[in-house]
Parts: sequence; structure tokens; C-alpha cells
Amino acid sequence: MAKKTVETINAMVEYFHGDAKRIQHFMKVYTIAKVLAINEKLPDDMLYLLEITAVTHDIGIKVSEQKYGSADGKYQEQEGPAEAEKLLSGLGFEEEFIDKVCYLIANHHTYKGIDNKVHSILVEADFLVNIYDDHISPELAKNVKENIFHTPSGIKMFEEMYPC
Repeated sequence: MAKKTVETINAMVEYFHGDAKRIQHFMKVYTIAKVLAINEKLPDDMLYLLEITAVTHDIGIKVSEQKYGSADGKYQEQEGPAEAEKLLSGLGFEEEFIDKVCYLIANHHTYKGIDNKVHSILVEADFLVNIYDDHISPELAKNVKENIFHTPSGIKMFEEMYPC
């Protein structure tokens, strides 16, 4: 599994060639997601799904910016699954696994109806990075924590990073 994760990271670095901001973003989300998942004692198969999804979660940004001139979350969710399917198929992932990754990519900016820990941790890790990178106000950050964070590890990390 670790080898496929590294292959996926390498493929995403190539995909975002020359875009250090996007590469650094997915690397930070991947790292935080993995730490949260281990703290939450996610089973290995769910950890692996989370790792691959965290690496590819924003794959739709490039197409969104080209098609719509925007990186808005709704466009990422719309365009990301097709891009992820191409990339992951090319790396030899199984169709059933790709479908799970694509579902999460298609919903990583959807905050209502989060019904599993993989989805929750992905969203939490993305927010933990975006709050800092996007200079989100303390008031908005606190609102995010209260309304979107569900895992004990995500809440604890939030409170350590952004004491409000």
C-alpha cells in the first residue's frame, strides 16, 4: 500500500507541475489526514482510502480553473472525479476503489450528511490547512469547528492549532 501511495503522490506532483501551492496543499492535507486517521485508529483499508483521497482531493482544480475560471468547491467536486478516475486507472487501481475515491472527491466540499470517518477526516484535514493558508478569521474558524468537525482527534488538533 505504501508504494501505491508514493506512486500517487508522484503522479499528482507531475499533474500539478509548476504549481507549488497546489502540491504543498495536498501534501499538508495528506499528512494531517494520516495523523488524524491513526489517532482515530482507522482500520488499514480505510486509512489507505483516506491517503489516496487526501492526495487527489483537489485534482479537479486545474480543470475548474480552465473551464470556469474558478477553483470554487462546487466545480472541484464536479470536475474532480473524472480527472481522478483517469489518474488512478493509469496507476492500476481497481475500479471499486476508484469509485470510493471519486465519491469522496465529489463530496469533499459538501459538509452536510458526512456519514463516515474517512469523509469526516478528509474534510477536517482540508479545513485545518485552509484555515491557515487562506487566513480565515477566528470567528469563521470557530464556526467551522463547531459545525463541521466531528472526530475527537480533529477537534483536538483544531484547538491546538487555532486556540480561540
